[in-house]
Amino acid sequence: MPELPEVEVTRRSFADRIAGARIDAAALGKPLRWPLGLLPQALVGREVLGVRRRGKYLLVDLSEGLLLIHLGMSGSLRFVGLDEAPLGSAGTHDHFDLKTSQGLLRLHDPRRFGAVIYVPDEGDALARKLLDHLGMEPLSGSFTFDAFKAGLAASRTPIKQLLLSGSVVVGVGNIYASEVLFHSRIHPATPARDVGPRKVKTLYEAIRSVLALAVEQGGTTLRDFSAANGMEGHFQLQAKVYGREGLPCTHCGAPIKLIKQGQRSTFYCARCQEEAKAL
Repeated sequence: MPELPEVEVTRRSFADRIAGARIDAAALGKPLRWPLGLLPQALVGREVLGVRRRGKYLLVDLSEGLLLIHLGMSGSLRFVGLDEAPLGSAGTHDHFDLKTSQGLLRLHDPRRFGAVIYVPDEGDALARKLLDHLGMEPLSGSFTFDAFKAGLAASRTPIKQLLLSGSVVVGVGNIYASEVLFHSRIHPATPARDVGPRKVKTLYEAIRSVLALAVEQGGTTLRDFSAANGMEGHFQLQAKVYGREGLPCTHCGAPIKLIKQGQRSTFYCARCQEEAKAL
């Protein structure tokens, strides 16, 4: 599943190239997770003002309204400019095309858990339902240590699952949750409120640094992720625990373990990340 770094890398790879473009045509393929919310041809003539990100959603600001794009479990965007080789006709797994005066934006989503949704503005009921509950942005100034500490202190939820929920801080998905907890030497099943103050600080800093590194590395490509310019990510080469079950820990040499939490795979080192003690 594309996580915050992959979505941010995607945004950066086409935002400047599509800004200022006029929409010439729009087309839908097979139904996605939610309906578009208007006829595709109603988008024609509108201008793309810019592309923002909130959590794992891309917000494409238009001269009238905006599009919310979510990549779901397996989605990716491609943007091909007018001076590049064309993408050709939409394939079986291509479910949204936005043809503009500056190029074609296409959503490829084999599992169809993604979405492209039109809303009049961010105050719309659907936009608020999708965005209002999201926690702090970890790569922005709004991600403060005091608010993060308070969010953990108020929850009995295991720390890994609290991170995945996005209620305190957004975008720390399954890959990066395992990684930041290893960097912080926190056992993933530790109740959030039982994480000691020193480790809360270490975790806060690890979230910022690991996600920033992942963006710098172009995200993580395990199967099919690529940015809108077709480039794959390389963070998987930096992973310390994720996907390394049975391999030696890079710090202590003990074998990396795999457990299931809420039907999600969690990788950790049992020696480095002992069952939690408040520190």
